[in-house]
Order: sequence, then structure tokens, then C-alpha cells
Amino acid sequence: MTSTLTSPSTSPSTSTSTSTRPAPAAARTLRQRLVTDAPTRMFHALFALSFLGAYLTSEGEKLRALHVTLGYTMAGLLVARVLWGLMGPRHARLAPLVRKLAGVPAWVRQTLASADPTQVPRSHWQQGQNLALAAALLALMAFIVPLTASGWTVYNDIGGEWLEGVHEFFGNGVLVLVLAHLVLIALGSWLRGRNLAMPMLTGRTEGIGPDLVKRPLRGVAVLVLVAVLGWWAWSWLDSPKGLIPPGSITQLLQDED
Repeated sequence: MTSTLTSPSTSPSTSTSTSTRPAPAAARTLRQRLVTDAPTRMFHALFALSFLGAYLTSEGEKLRALHVTLGYTMAGLLVARVLWGLMGPRHARLAPLVRKLAGVPAWVRQTLASADPTQVPRSHWQQGQNLALAAALLALMAFIVPLTASGWTVYNDIGGEWLEGVHEFFGNGVLVLVLAHLVLIALGSWLRGRNLAMPMLTGRTEGIGPDLVKRPLRGVAVLVLVAVLGWWAWSWLDSPKGLIPPGSITQLLQDED
């Protein structure tokens, strides 16, 4: 009887220590899933930086070489992103964005059929935000083609002044789509209660479940960065006065004022 009372299986102290044992490390990290690979995040960051720089340098002649270099960078990144979306890992494919748009008519019909929009479940508006975000991203990629093509013709004095208006139109159109993209990200974050911008910053998102990205592919991202930096360095050396001539930034700030 004494041995039974002191058995480890029935000891109160042993039971308490077992119940308070901390969860394994793997279980504690399941709330952060890897959903975006490093090359996709690199494409996104370099593209955003290039467009911002190109838009800010669109006026004036002193920074024209920088403006053109950033415009060509956007075109090159677009080609690389499309190739990555066609032949890269499944999670980076562009086909799901296109397939999402097939659900737009059904979503619109369901919205119009609702007698009281305030009674529509939140999941319906989340789906609408996803559809609008996919449309904005595809439109943004499509606008880059005429934007860079018209910019090339203007830079080489082909086609006349009317192409300058075409180039300006698509430049402003890309700006509108970028702003719409940011608004949709903010709206989606509010609807879901989590930051939807984090996957493009850290590659991870909150939630349980397996990682969508099995390998982050950081080496490919480094190659993309080296290629862009190499292109910028070559353009700088090839420009007689460099991409940022002395006094050009001051002139740009004065023009903005």
C-alpha cells in the first residue's frame, strides 16, 4: 500500500508539474506562417522605390537621366516578376490573381441582391476586397507597359508632343492604382483585424497552419538586388554628369515648393 501512495503516476506534485509544463517551441511559433518568398518581396520593394523616384523626377531636365534609369528599372522588374509568376514556385504564381477575377460577376450579383447592405456578412466584404486588390495589381502591371513604352519614345524624340501627354496620363494612372492598392490593403487589414502589409515586409502572416513557402529563396532575391544595383551603377557611369548632378536635388525641392 505504501508503494502505491508514493507512485509517480499518482503523485500530486508530479501531476501539477506536468500540467504547467510550457508548450513545445514548435507549437508556440505556429502563429507566424511564411507565405511570401524573398524574391517576391524584393521585386515589390524595388518596384515601389523605382516608381516613387521616377514620379518625383518626372519634371525638369537635370534629373532626366535618373528618371529614365528608374523607368527602365520598372520595366525590367515587371518582366522579371511576370517570368517569376509563370515559372516560379506555386505560391508566387500570377494565375490565381487572374482566376480571382472570374468571381467578380457573382460577387456583384450577390451584393445587388441584398436588400440591406449592412446585413451582408463581413466575409462577403473580405472577398470583395480580395477581388478589388487582384484587379488593381493586374491593372498596375498592365499600365507599366504603355508607361515605359511612351517614356522611351519621348526620351528618343519619337512621335511628337502628344506622346508626352500619353506618358503623363499613364504615369498618373499608375499613381492612382498604387494609392488604390494601399487603400485596399488598409481596408483588408481592418476587415480581418491583422496587418496585411506584413507578408511583403517580413514574408510572414499571423495564423495557424503550415508554411506556404517551403524555401525563402534568399539567394534569388540577392541576385535580383545585385542586377538592379549593377544597372544603376552602369547608368551612373554612362551618364556624362551622373544620375544626380550637383544642385539637382535642391532644384527639385524648389520646384515642388
